[in-house]
Amino acid sequence: MKKVIAAVVLIALLTVAIVQAVDHKTETKPPDTVKEASATKEGLTIGDKAPDFELKTLTGETVKLSDLKGKKVMLNFWATWCGPCKEEMPDMEKFSKSAPQDLKILAVNIDPQLDVQGFVDEYKLTFPVLLDTEDTVNGIYQIISIPTTYFISSDGLVQNKYVGTMKLEDMKNFTNQLK
Repeated sequence: MKKVIAAVVLIALLTVAIVQAVDHKTETKPPDTVKEASATKEGLTIGDKAPDFELKTLTGETVKLSDLKGKKVMLNFWATWCGPCKEEMPDMEKFSKSAPQDLKILAVNIDPQLDVQGFVDEYKLTFPVLLDTEDTVNGIYQIISIPTTYFISSDGLVQNKYVGTMKLEDMKNFTNQLK
Protein backbone atom coordinates (compact mmCIF):
# COMPACT_ATOMS: atom_id res chain seq x y z
CA MET A 1 0.00 0.00 0.00
CA LYS A 2 2.87 2.39 0.85
CA LYS A 3 4.44 1.75 -2.57
CA VAL A 4 1.18 2.63 -4.34
CA ILE A 5 0.80 5.88 -2.37
CA ALA A 6 4.44 6.77 -3.02
CA ALA A 7 3.99 6.09 -6.75
CA VAL A 8 0.84 8.26 -6.90
CA VAL A 9 2.60 11.12 -5.07
CA LEU A 10 5.62 10.84 -7.37
CA ILE A 11 3.43 10.92 -10.49
CA ALA A 12 1.49 13.91 -9.11
CA LEU A 13 4.73 15.80 -8.42
CA LEU A 14 6.07 15.05 -11.90
CA THR A 15 2.80 16.20 -13.47
CA VAL A 16 2.90 19.48 -11.53
CA ALA A 17 6.53 20.05 -12.52
CA ILE A 18 5.79 19.44 -16.22
CA VAL A 19 2.71 21.69 -16.21
CA GLN A 20 4.64 24.50 -14.52
CA ALA A 21 7.54 24.15 -16.96
CA VAL A 22 5.17 24.37 -19.94
CA ASP A 23 3.30 27.33 -18.40
CA HIS A 24 6.59 29.13 -17.71
CA LYS A 25 7.68 28.58 -21.30
CA THR A 26 4.49 30.02 -22.78
CA GLU A 27 4.53 33.01 -20.44
CA THR A 28 8.05 34.07 -21.40
CA LYS A 29 7.80 37.34 -23.25
CA PRO A 30 10.30 38.61 -25.78
CA PRO A 31 12.96 41.00 -24.54
CA ASP A 32 11.90 44.65 -24.47
CA THR A 33 15.34 46.11 -24.23
CA VAL A 34 18.78 45.59 -25.63
CA LYS A 35 20.01 44.64 -22.15
CA GLU A 36 17.39 41.88 -21.81
CA ALA A 37 18.11 40.57 -25.30
CA SER A 38 21.85 40.44 -24.66
CA ALA A 39 21.23 38.07 -21.75
CA THR A 40 20.57 35.41 -24.40
CA LYS A 41 23.73 33.36 -24.81
CA GLU A 42 22.89 31.92 -28.25
CA GLY A 43 24.47 33.52 -31.29
CA LEU A 44 25.96 36.96 -31.57
CA THR A 45 25.63 39.35 -28.69
CA ILE A 46 24.24 42.85 -28.65
CA GLY A 47 26.90 45.39 -29.57
CA ASP A 48 28.84 42.97 -31.80
CA LYS A 49 29.74 44.11 -35.27
CA ALA A 50 27.38 42.30 -37.65
CA PRO A 51 29.53 39.91 -39.70
CA ASP A 52 29.65 40.80 -43.37
CA PHE A 53 28.34 38.34 -45.93
CA GLU A 54 27.46 38.13 -49.58
CA LEU A 55 24.51 36.06 -50.80
CA LYS A 56 22.42 35.81 -53.94
CA THR A 57 18.70 36.51 -54.08
CA LEU A 58 16.17 34.29 -55.81
CA THR A 59 16.49 36.56 -58.85
CA GLY A 60 20.28 36.14 -58.95
CA GLU A 61 21.21 39.58 -57.59
CA THR A 62 24.07 39.76 -55.10
CA VAL A 63 23.47 41.37 -51.72
CA LYS A 64 26.42 42.24 -49.51
CA LEU A 65 25.70 43.42 -45.97
CA SER A 66 28.58 45.90 -45.95
CA ASP A 67 27.03 47.64 -48.99
CA LEU A 68 24.10 48.55 -46.74
CA LYS A 69 26.21 50.60 -44.31
CA GLY A 70 24.24 53.70 -43.36
CA LYS A 71 20.98 51.76 -43.51
CA LYS A 72 19.23 49.91 -40.70
CA VAL A 73 18.80 46.20 -41.36
CA MET A 74 16.27 43.63 -40.17
CA LEU A 75 18.03 40.32 -40.88
CA ASN A 76 15.70 37.33 -40.60
CA PHE A 77 16.77 33.66 -40.77
CA TRP A 78 14.06 31.19 -41.81
CA ALA A 79 13.24 27.93 -43.60
CA THR A 80 10.38 26.77 -45.82
CA TRP A 81 9.45 23.89 -43.49
CA CYS A 82 9.41 26.04 -40.33
CA GLY A 83 5.88 26.54 -38.91
CA PRO A 84 6.74 29.67 -36.89
CA CYS A 85 8.45 31.13 -39.98
CA LYS A 86 5.30 30.55 -42.02
CA GLU A 87 3.33 32.26 -39.27
CA GLU A 88 5.47 35.42 -39.29
CA MET A 89 5.90 35.83 -43.06
CA PRO A 90 2.55 37.59 -43.69
CA ASP A 91 3.42 40.16 -40.99
CA MET A 92 6.93 40.59 -42.47
CA GLU A 93 5.38 41.26 -45.87
CA LYS A 94 2.93 43.74 -44.35
CA PHE A 95 5.76 45.42 -42.47
CA SER A 96 7.93 45.63 -45.59
CA LYS A 97 5.20 47.66 -47.32
CA SER A 98 5.26 50.35 -44.60
CA ALA A 99 8.91 50.12 -43.49
CA PRO A 100 10.92 53.35 -43.29
CA GLN A 101 13.11 54.22 -46.30
CA ASP A 102 16.31 53.79 -44.28
CA LEU A 103 15.44 50.18 -43.30
CA LYS A 104 16.37 47.15 -45.37
CA ILE A 105 14.62 43.83 -44.71
CA LEU A 106 16.62 40.74 -45.63
CA ALA A 107 15.30 37.21 -45.24
CA VAL A 108 18.04 34.57 -45.30
CA ASN A 109 16.70 31.16 -46.28
CA ILE A 110 18.65 28.27 -44.77
CA ASP A 111 17.11 25.45 -46.86
CA PRO A 112 17.63 26.60 -50.48
CA GLN A 113 17.55 23.00 -51.75
CA LEU A 114 13.77 23.06 -51.15
CA ASP A 115 11.14 25.02 -53.10
CA VAL A 116 11.95 28.54 -51.85
CA GLN A 117 10.45 30.18 -54.95
CA GLY A 118 7.19 28.28 -54.36
CA PHE A 119 7.14 29.52 -50.77
CA VAL A 120 7.80 33.12 -51.86
CA ASP A 121 5.03 32.87 -54.47
CA GLU A 122 2.57 31.34 -51.99
CA TYR A 123 3.16 34.08 -49.41
CA LYS A 124 3.51 36.82 -52.08
CA LEU A 125 6.78 38.06 -50.57
CA THR A 126 8.29 41.17 -52.13
CA PHE A 127 11.29 41.80 -49.84
CA PRO A 128 14.68 40.28 -50.74
CA VAL A 129 15.01 36.57 -50.01
CA LEU A 130 18.66 35.51 -49.83
CA LEU A 131 19.82 31.92 -50.34
CA ASP A 132 22.43 30.57 -47.93
CA THR A 133 23.41 27.74 -50.26
CA GLU A 134 26.66 26.92 -48.46
CA ASP A 135 25.15 27.36 -44.96
CA THR A 136 27.91 29.86 -44.18
CA VAL A 137 25.88 32.86 -43.04
CA ASN A 138 23.75 30.62 -40.85
CA GLY A 139 26.99 29.44 -39.22
CA ILE A 140 28.57 32.89 -38.94
CA TYR A 141 25.47 34.26 -37.22
CA GLN A 142 25.33 31.15 -34.98
CA ILE A 143 21.66 30.46 -35.68
CA ILE A 144 20.44 27.79 -33.29
CA SER A 145 16.69 28.07 -33.81
CA ILE A 146 14.51 29.65 -36.43
CA PRO A 147 13.09 32.07 -37.00
CA THR A 148 15.80 34.33 -35.59
CA THR A 149 15.97 38.00 -36.47
CA TYR A 150 18.87 40.38 -35.91
CA PHE A 151 18.31 44.13 -35.87
CA ILE A 152 21.41 45.90 -37.14
CA SER A 153 21.99 49.62 -36.66
CA SER A 154 23.06 51.94 -39.47
CA ASP A 155 26.66 51.72 -38.20
CA GLY A 156 26.65 47.92 -38.60
CA LEU A 157 26.25 46.85 -34.97
CA VAL A 158 23.85 44.20 -33.70
CA GLN A 159 21.44 46.28 -31.68
CA ASN A 160 18.86 43.62 -30.89
CA LYS A 161 17.90 40.02 -31.53
CA TYR A 162 14.56 38.22 -31.53
CA VAL A 163 14.25 34.43 -31.45
CA GLY A 164 10.83 33.10 -32.40
CA THR A 165 7.79 34.28 -34.31
CA MET A 166 7.52 38.04 -34.53
CA LYS A 167 4.27 39.88 -34.90
CA LEU A 168 3.91 43.10 -36.87
CA GLU A 169 4.01 45.15 -33.67
CA ASP A 170 7.30 43.48 -32.63
CA MET A 171 8.88 44.38 -35.97
CA LYS A 172 7.80 48.00 -35.62
CA ASN A 173 9.03 48.24 -32.02
CA PHE A 174 12.44 46.72 -32.66
CA THR A 175 13.10 48.70 -35.82
CA ASN A 176 11.98 51.94 -34.14
CA GLN A 177 14.71 51.34 -31.55
CA LEU A 178 17.41 51.11 -34.24
CA LYS A 179 19.91 53.96 -34.45
